[in-house]
Amino acid sequence: MPNESNRLVSLDVFRGMTVAGMVLVNNPGTWTTIYWPLQHAEWHGWTPTDLIFPFFLFIVGVAIPLALGKRVERGDQRRDLLIKIVYRSVVIFLLGELLAGFPLFNLSTIRLTGVLQRIAICYFLASVIYLTTQPRTTAIIAVALLVGYCLVMKYVPAPGFYVGDLSREGNLAAYLDRRVLGSHIWKGGNHIYDPEGILSTLGALATTLLGVLTGNRLRCKDRSPIEKVAHLFIAGIVCLIIGWIWNAWFPINKALWTSSYVFFTGGLALQFLALCYWLIDIKGYKAWTRPFVFFGVNAIVLFVGTGLMARTMTLIKISRPDGSRQGLQTYIYSHAFASWLSPVNASLAFAITFLLLWLFLMWLLYRKRIIIKI
Repeated sequence: MPNESNRLVSLDVFRGMTVAGMVLVNNPGTWTTIYWPLQHAEWHGWTPTDLIFPFFLFIVGVAIPLALGKRVERGDQRRDLLIKIVYRSVVIFLLGELLAGFPLFNLSTIRLTGVLQRIAICYFLASVIYLTTQPRTTAIIAVALLVGYCLVMKYVPAPGFYVGDLSREGNLAAYLDRRVLGSHIWKGGNHIYDPEGILSTLGALATTLLGVLTGNRLRCKDRSPIEKVAHLFIAGIVCLIIGWIWNAWFPINKALWTSSYVFFTGGLALQFLALCYWLIDIKGYKAWTRPFVFFGVNAIVLFVGTGLMARTMTLIKISRPDGSRQGLQTYIYSHAFASWLSPVNASLAFAITFLLLWLFLMWLLYRKRIIIKI
């Protein structure tokens, strides 16, 4: 088995839970019938699904000090570290473009933003900030991003819309995405807005920097593990309170990645990581964690692999008795699940089965000691 002695197992488990959640919500049997916790909020507000991406970016941030801190302490040249950061960011971004363009790669309309693209950008900027600033400065930058983003969104109107308009079409971030991205914008929003757009990346970067600050705290050698847990819980409560208060003025919104959303989801992430850290790394309750470790140590492989497989299953066509053809994914859903379950349960059962298949594949990689690092 891979050596876990130098890894924070609780972080692998947290990452594994988060990416497993991504796979589950991204691969229902049908998009027409889904249990509400597995759907995003219509606009303002949140559901459990809206916690997944900020949790992952928070984890990306936590991992930065844990990975780069050791190299800085042993005297690695900053130039070498920056080269590694640029390389990793570019690879993750290109993997995002692979998912966006597969299989036709129409360069005139291929989406330039997305989950992996945002991860790449936030990882790059947060890593550079970590290498070039002290924790206090990192915190100031994060707060400045959130306050500045809020002020811009509330007081700078998009041309043709009123001041403070936070609707899908009328907010400044959506207007900027339409003007800059053009035909490369997210198609799921009818070309109106992009949930991983340009301006909202400011909030996403703040989420990642909150993770960096948390990673710094976990690396602190003059605090006991229990003290670290207490600090994470207290910080999480403070962030939740700030998020709820800010929500009244700048509503919690995943698509806009609002400042209240950053504090609210960051507070929950802090508390969940503290719980995992206490249970797993302090108390030693690890037996239940194995499936999530399998997912967590190869999270990018899981995300890209499931994305490509899901797309491929829609391209493979199966002939029906009436001569028509349907995608392999629809065929499997209809015959293996919808034939004996209610639509919503069939949709969930398909997603769970898909996830279990990939759990088996990730277990095979783990068993062969294969951890694909980017």
